[in-house]
Amino acid sequence: MSSMAGSSEQHPIALVVTDDLRRSRLTVFFRLLLVIPHLIVLAVWGFVAEIAAFVAWIVGIFAGQLPAGLHSFLASYVRYSTRVNAYVLLLANPWPPFSNGQPYPVDVTIAPAARQSRLTIFFRLLLAIPAFILSYVFRLVNNVVALLSWFYALIFGRINEGMRNISVWLYRYEVQTYAYVFLLTGRYPSLSGAPTL
Repeated sequence: MSSMAGSSEQHPIALVVTDDLRRSRLTVFFRLLLVIPHLIVLAVWGFVAEIAAFVAWIVGIFAGQLPAGLHSFLASYVRYSTRVNAYVLLLANPWPPFSNGQPYPVDVTIAPAARQSRLTIFFRLLLAIPAFILSYVFRLVNNVVALLSWFYALIFGRINEGMRNISVWLYRYEVQTYAYVFLLTGRYPSLSGAPTL
């Protein structure tokens, strides 16, 4: 089991990996076709989540904290999105469940709703621009790592642990960025931390 942890204080958004590195060659080969139903659900849910995030932004400006229901809905979306993307990036072998109730080899833990600065909530999208840019670069690198992992998994029936760990580290920052934008945390995405086994 490996988990992503911060250097001194744990980030409220943590990526947890309990993957065994084995991969089914058949599902790896057809991975992009197999994920299509999830991508459709993710697109619809994402549209609704963006509306909910706008409502959360307005509420957050006045209250300084997200209501539990909005926080839970947005956290569920981020968790589901994390699982689907982990499947696409070959960070996990099993097909992701449509619900968040079942365990998955790559999951995100999200701290409960907490008070946030109203000022940073108001300027959240502006503040997130550097994190978005870095997340974009990380996703490009992660796509290359996933392509190399795809060939590796087809040959060996598993993925390389080093490539997996790099990919998890890159993806963790992306997950923290989206959690920050969706107002699930007031803490900025962190580059510190590495998989610990």
